[in-house]
Amino acid sequence: MSASRGAENRFSAKFQTGQVLTIASGHFIHDVFTSFLAPWLPLLIKKLSLSLTLAGSFTVFLRIPSIFNPVIGIIADRLDMRYMVIAAPAVTAVCMSLIGLAPSYGVVCVLLFIAGLSAAVFHVPGPVMIARVSGSQVGKGMSFFMAAGEFARTVGPLVAVAVVSLWGFAGGYPVMIVGLVASSLLYWRLRHATIHCERRHHSSIVKTWRAMQHILIPLTCLVVARALMVASLSAFLPTFIVAEGRSLWFGGMALALLEFAGVIGTMVSGTLSDRLGRRFVLFAAMTASPILMLMFVMAPVWAVFPVLLLLGCNVFATGPVMLAIVQDHAHGMRATANGIYMGINFLVVSGVTILVGWIGDLLGLRAAFAWGAVLALLGLPVIYFLPRHAGDSVGTSLTE
Repeated sequence: MSASRGAENRFSAKFQTGQVLTIASGHFIHDVFTSFLAPWLPLLIKKLSLSLTLAGSFTVFLRIPSIFNPVIGIIADRLDMRYMVIAAPAVTAVCMSLIGLAPSYGVVCVLLFIAGLSAAVFHVPGPVMIARVSGSQVGKGMSFFMAAGEFARTVGPLVAVAVVSLWGFAGGYPVMIVGLVASSLLYWRLRHATIHCERRHHSSIVKTWRAMQHILIPLTCLVVARALMVASLSAFLPTFIVAEGRSLWFGGMALALLEFAGVIGTMVSGTLSDRLGRRFVLFAAMTASPILMLMFVMAPVWAVFPVLLLLGCNVFATGPVMLAIVQDHAHGMRATANGIYMGINFLVVSGVTILVGWIGDLLGLRAAFAWGAVLALLGLPVIYFLPRHAGDSVGTSLTE
């Protein structure tokens, strides 16, 4: 049996736990390093004398390579990109680990741009590969994939603060070794795998958009609503905590707790959506999240962690459900569809992050968080326009 045939046999109709865990583990290591930015943001603001608006622009440079996501998706639908996926944790680790040595705003932006390009190469084919090894349990597979990312963003802030505490902001670059080892292990596990779809499908951005617009348009609206909360918390939670007079460690622990709660939310939501319906789970999570966001803004010190725990469970729960919806309706063009969706998602989050920073400069981060929660409620009616089942156009109820 040839290597290619052996690789294809590994992508059967059943849920393949080993392959899912391998890809999810790569996602975990990769996102540990991209999560360094938020807890290091107060240090960069102080070192480079930045405003909140300029500090928020760092997220843009990390995410701007997402404009290439649709192109990456087209390539991934036609070619085998496993070596790019394998290399991504190492490239991202090197770039993020060097931020503490950067002497200027421009150098930080260049490092973040390269890390963002590496992240795009990983995140576009990654969910497609997960879908192919998940069989009929795509929601469950996406839960594993997204939970790995959320767990990375739980561990990442603690690792980032620990690195600074142990070696200083400029001396923590040897931590990149973890990413290099991770890429080596991914190579060992995935060197015979394949992530391209059937080559008889010649997808294009225009063709895929036309076929998927009844999915992608409402999902874009939901991405905006979700980003008003996720972008605020992911980028500025430690900065908000420090501005409130607490320590960087307190801010790092708050972000870690939020992301840990996200692990729980993402693990549960995708699997539940396989059983209860994608729209029902989305509606429940996007109703609870703005309410909990407002509670966090008004919470006394003793209630901050309990509220963040509940908030994280809900605000991140929508991620695997949205990814599963894209894969449900993207037969034959999964990577291209995922590239378009991920491009929209990352660009929206980047823009919203700058908006939140701008509002924070004008009115304070507390007001920015509150307004984000209120505006996020406007996304709820859009859920009605999502199909109930794969292949449907528009459904008629929120349950399947």
